[in-house]
Amino acid sequence: MRLISAVFIIVLLFSCKKEEPMLCVDETLNSGMAVLCEGLFQQNNSSISWVDFSDNSVTNELFVAKTGRQLGDTGNDMKRYGGKVYVAVNISSTIEVLDANSFTSVKQIEMIDGGTAKQPRSIAFYGTNVYVACFDGYVDVIDTTSLNVLQRIQVGTNPEDLAVSNGKLYVSNSGGLNGPVMDSTVSVIDLTTHTELQKIVVGLNPGEIQVDQGGDVYVITRGNYGSIPSRMKRINTQLDVLEEEFSFDVSGISPMNDKFLVSYYDYSTTQSSVGLFNPQSETLENASYLDVSPVNTLYGVHYDIGKNKIFLLDAMGFTNTGYVREYDVLGSYIISYHVGLNPTEILVYD
Repeated sequence: MRLISAVFIIVLLFSCKKEEPMLCVDETLNSGMAVLCEGLFQQNNSSISWVDFSDNSVTNELFVAKTGRQLGDTGNDMKRYGGKVYVAVNISSTIEVLDANSFTSVKQIEMIDGGTAKQPRSIAFYGTNVYVACFDGYVDVIDTTSLNVLQRIQVGTNPEDLAVSNGKLYVSNSGGLNGPVMDSTVSVIDLTTHTELQKIVVGLNPGEIQVDQGGDVYVITRGNYGSIPSRMKRINTQLDVLEEEFSFDVSGISPMNDKFLVSYYDYSTTQSSVGLFNPQSETLENASYLDVSPVNTLYGVHYDIGKNKIFLLDAMGFTNTGYVREYDVLGSYIISYHVGLNPTEILVYD
């Protein structure tokens, strides 16, 4: 296998041509966007696409081009911290650590505990540590220098997402694999002692979690996808109590300067919306901030402060290769980029 990988990389080095949308192994990434694509569950076809902003070309196998191997099964999260990029590959149970400039492999961390897959789901950072929510009920603490797992912190069932505020880590415990008896809590972890301080009951099936500029935490409780609707809740992080519930339908939160883009995809009707929420006034200022008519299956929203642009991730029915739809901050559609299967996260390189 090592010989095959070596030959593959050599071929790539000598076959990169300017007229082809292909990146050489040692080429530095700039003025573009890396797009993590989940692929399909148990199909081992996760990928990372590269969008070149200079000519709007797309390379749909960036990870393969840079490492000579496949990414794995169900890539769920991708974030940059310092000089490294961390990718959580859930079913393969690995964390891929990449050089942020070249995207070449630094280390593949196997997320296995006693022969059991931890199933890493999402990633956050604080100080010299990476925090990984694992579906086996723990948050792993990984040192950013040694890239070794230092500690495991037990939380709730199937922790989904992470957010850092006021020296604490907030973990949404979904219990999503235990339906219909799902979890309903957010764990609060002291980032100095790495101990769980408490669990806050927020509502059934908590998922995405974000922090506003004032330090409060917002979490989406997704309900039971039927009689209990998906709602956004606010946690006061000074008192660590649930203080507010908002009545509009929502399935995603994305910070945009001092406001939130709040998105919703209805799986029964396949209808989508992206609104603008003001955390200061706690009001939905515009329920239809973006014209989502170009979008088939809304799968994520991202605002990039460097480009001052909004990107919508379109899964195209979940079984077709997807698109990233670019908008300006006033809500006008600009262009689409054809990427891999089920795009879920992006990193913009200015």
